[in-house]
Amino acid sequence: MKHRLIIAGAVISALLLGGGASAQLIVPPGGSQFNPPLPAPPPPPKITVPVVPQMDAPANYNYAPAPRPSFSDKITSCLDEAAASGLGPSERAAYSRSCANR
Repeated sequence: MKHRLIIAGAVISALLLGGGASAQLIVPPGGSQFNPPLPAPPPPPKITVPVVPQMDAPANYNYAPAPRPSFSDKITSCLDEAAASGLGPSERAAYSRSCANR
């Protein structure tokens, strides 16, 4: 009889005190505890104001002359022009010499 009282007391105390030790998940309605958690929302897009040119602002021009092509560049472009025109190899050579010396 004494053992039954001890066992009954242990069961009652386990029921009363053991309720706080169980971990339960809060599941939203329609969800499942087996679904992975939702990812964090993406950051909002950055909004930048475009630069609007001012009517009274001075114009910014680059007055420096364009660099002159090298002689090698001239020969290459002249040979390309001659080939595009359908000239033969000897005619391309003559054309490229006169073209590059202009």
